Amino acid sequence: MTTSMRSVLAILGLAVCLTSLAALSSAAEDKPTRPDAAKPEKKPQGVPDDGWERIKLDGEFRSEGVAAADLNHDGKIDIVAADVWYAAPDWKMHAFRPVGKFKAGVGYSQSFANFTYDINGDGWDDIIVIGFPGEACHWYENPQNKSDHPEGHWKQYLLWHSAANESPIFADVDGDGKPELVFGSEPEKQMGFLRVPAKDKCHLKWDFTPVSDPGDGHKNGSFRYYHGLGVADLNGDGRKDILIMHGWWEAPEDRNQRPWKWHPYTLSRDGKGNPLPAANMYTQDLDLDGDLDILCSCAHQYGVWWFENVGSKPETGDGNPQFVYHLIDESYSQTHAAEFVDLDGDGELEYVTGKRYFAHNGGDPGAYEPVWMYRYSIKREKGKAPVFTAHEIVAGRDTGVGTQFLVKDVNGDRRPDIVLSNKKGVNVLVQKSTGAK
Repeated sequence: MTTSMRSVLAILGLAVCLTSLAALSSAAEDKPTRPDAAKPEKKPQGVPDDGWERIKLDGEFRSEGVAAADLNHDGKIDIVAADVWYAAPDWKMHAFRPVGKFKAGVGYSQSFANFTYDINGDGWDDIIVIGFPGEACHWYENPQNKSDHPEGHWKQYLLWHSAANESPIFADVDGDGKPELVFGSEPEKQMGFLRVPAKDKCHLKWDFTPVSDPGDGHKNGSFRYYHGLGVADLNGDGRKDILIMHGWWEAPEDRNQRPWKWHPYTLSRDGKGNPLPAANMYTQDLDLDGDLDILCSCAHQYGVWWFENVGSKPETGDGNPQFVYHLIDESYSQTHAAEFVDLDGDGELEYVTGKRYFAHNGGDPGAYEPVWMYRYSIKREKGKAPVFTAHEIVAGRDTGVGTQFLVKDVNGDRRPDIVLSNKKGVNVLVQKSTGAK
């Protein structure tokens, strides 16, 4: 072999090495490096539940919220995630607005909660997108399979100029049989809700009904990054109240009355100081003592909790119930969304949550630990504390929750499925059978 040939081969070898290094570097950029990589990886806790199958619709980071409805009237449930929707059953992606590009570990999407509802009364479900916390929110009109936009986009309409609180809710809070959007409005410094307008006014900006006086957004839930929100009949009068981690507003008979009566409490470990940073809040009489307790999870730390309703303090005489902290699970972190539903049809509600991967782009405790999904069955007995059993949904490994997710029968088998969108992509966990395997 001549000297010149050796030189050529050496150059080619160097080129191959450099190409390989570049590929490895690119891969490293796509997957954040664990600062604690030397530590042994955590193992999931609880009872394994193999009764689920994962369907991966998309590996891209689209949204931290998700919705599902039959958008094209073919009789099948489609999935919505931020800027796009996926048509069942092959999950072909369609853009209904300009599609953003987001990367885990770098920033956030412009979609923190998604909902579907027939807003204009034409028989076709439209899409609601709650964007970045505190910013404007919009709805998108279903074009009934005939969009006149060159890229198929739907017409956008402004709902309200500020949707604050990181756990907005779409539920019937005023008892009229139709859902309302419940969140804070940051400029007004008030908590309240938006009613779906009559169809002749739905294209105009909606009206905000405040339930609170203007105040400190960090204490009345109207700060854009406030954590913790729920809608429930806390006092048992048949009307849905609005709960945050600092207290609750009692719904009056006339829901337009302003403000609603405020009842303070502090949902913290010792009942003092600042409340814990929670997500969705739910209620149930967990100890069967005749009053409602509170269930919630931790958005940016470790913890799933319940707060025991111990009644009012005799010395105050104000009738305001107070709550005592109880830990359910702290084996994983960033449980930034939860649902409280009957998954297995036995008439008992189960608490469903999981880890939100990179909630603060790696800045939260446990950020680099594995991503798991759980359901908690609850055994209730009168006079005793509830017993929570954690069931790890095995198919949910490396999926997780966003800031909002959905439990809904997607495939029509009358079993609730779990629909997810977050920095791990867009996934559906299809229920085959619920139980330990």
